[in-house]
Amino acid sequence: MTTKIQVNGLRMQGYHGVFAQETRVGNLFSYDVEVTVPWLDAAGSDDISLTVSYADIVAVVREVNAEPSRLLEHLALRLRQALLGRFGEIEGGRVRVAKLTPPVAGSEMDSAAVVIEW
Repeated sequence: MTTKIQVNGLRMQGYHGVFAQETRVGNLFSYDVEVTVPWLDAAGSDDISLTVSYADIVAVVREVNAEPSRLLEHLALRLRQALLGRFGEIEGGRVRVAKLTPPVAGSEMDSAAVVIEW
């Protein structure tokens, strides 16, 4: 049996992008993170030390978001690597990184996103 821990719709200002304005002005990014871990004793004991806290996942996203990347693909990969480095019990997961209202000339869209699953 496994446990899936999710953080959904986490929004943060970031300075990721290819264009100079994106790295100066920034943009709003949305993160969805799901990690799969072995069944945790936390469920039966109600002990936070026996789980991967979603607050700790948010802290990892903040750290990764603070360092600019040009590509969403690179940003998503760095987030995956940081999660695996911090939480050895992660068996699998999914990371979705979306740039909200990206600056694409002549178009209007809600977001552009990259998803990594492992």
